[in-house]
Amino acid sequence: MGSTGVSEAPPGTPRAGRVPASMRRVGVRCAEFARDPVAAFRRSVEELPYDYPPSVIVSVDIAVFAVAVAAAIQRHSYFPTLLPIVAVLLTCAFGPLHALLGVLPRPLLLGAMAMTAEALFLAQPVEADFAPFVLVAAAGEIAAIAPKRVSIPVTIAMMLQLVAFALIGHVTEGLPTYLVGIAFGWMAGLMLQYQRRFLYQERGYQDIRAAQAADEERRRIAREVHDVIAHSLSVTLLHLTAARHALQTDRDVDEAVEALTDAERLGRQAMADIRRTVGLLDARPWKQAPEPGVEDIEDLVGDFVRAGLDVRYDREGDLGAVSPAVGLALYRIGQESLANVVKHAHGASARIRVAVDTTMVTLTVDNTVPAGLPAQRGAGMGLSGMRQRAELLGGRMTAGPSGRGWSVRAGIPLAPGRGGFSCSVLPGSSTTGREVS
Repeated sequence: MGSTGVSEAPPGTPRAGRVPASMRRVGVRCAEFARDPVAAFRRSVEELPYDYPPSVIVSVDIAVFAVAVAAAIQRHSYFPTLLPIVAVLLTCAFGPLHALLGVLPRPLLLGAMAMTAEALFLAQPVEADFAPFVLVAAAGEIAAIAPKRVSIPVTIAMMLQLVAFALIGHVTEGLPTYLVGIAFGWMAGLMLQYQRRFLYQERGYQDIRAAQAADEERRRIAREVHDVIAHSLSVTLLHLTAARHALQTDRDVDEAVEALTDAERLGRQAMADIRRTVGLLDARPWKQAPEPGVEDIEDLVGDFVRAGLDVRYDREGDLGAVSPAVGLALYRIGQESLANVVKHAHGASARIRVAVDTTMVTLTVDNTVPAGLPAQRGAGMGLSGMRQRAELLGGRMTAGPSGRGWSVRAGIPLAPGRGGFSCSVLPGSSTTGREVS
């Protein structure tokens, strides 16, 4: 693709020692090429400061070699002169110089060698000459690896060279075609350079998108783990409290064992949920258990009822119209709301209602607030997690005091939508809205 001088030795190295060192490097590269030409060629391509695919580089070198050989064959009548042979060697010297000597491509030297080879060809004019296509390929190579401030002057110089030889009669026909061909070669090289630049930009954008997706996935998993732990701990603690109360006051061993059995069951279920959620971090494919949906809210309420919470459940409309994503969001919002009731409003009663109409599904959780509880406000993940779940699905979630207690209301469209609504916690709200840490 192009060439320049071999890398210089470090400063301070005696000049007499530089030549043997360079010769040793050349010998090593030649030995490597002799042992495994394909691997040596791949290494030489990887050393290039331009990451064009090896197939592109090989295709261009083969095309240039074919044009040079065709131009030399056209000059068979001039043999035994060596000018066509020298021109072919100059045209095809770039690849071997880099592969065997470690010579790096330089646009100006590439252009100078191409124009020198072209001058040797045109010194012996022929009709329907192939030689100007050497400049077409060289213009494309230079435009592909050099900035326009370098490639444009070199391309113009190539065109002027053809014009000069046409003035002295060595380019007898096809001059306009050759000039247009050089211009198109430059444009093809420039498009390759732009394509490489845009590829770098797209790779950068992909890295940014991958990082954003990873952050969002971590936040989603954190919400799932938080919701599972908050629910399981709240209900388990209710069962343990019931067991302690049965043993301390009534000495009812059977009731205590029943409460501990339920606590054990919920603990095992919570561990399975946590393992499934954390397993999302594993890249290996595996079978996941189905996520809970809106139909499972009834079982969720049953768990809290068995744990001792006074909660009622009502539903209205066709739950089958709710998509799995919306159902999971409503399940987690209801789970978090009931867990907050257990944690922040001991002895309260609650009512959860799911209503489905033609366009939207609404979840409402209302609970009373026992008198004498101080107003507190948490800063955990509970309300923010519920808000994010609703907003991601184009819905709206509000939480705040309502009448004699606290109310959480989430409305999500049945069809995908945009936008959302920030969760608002009104000043002076009751303690049940406090977030679970």
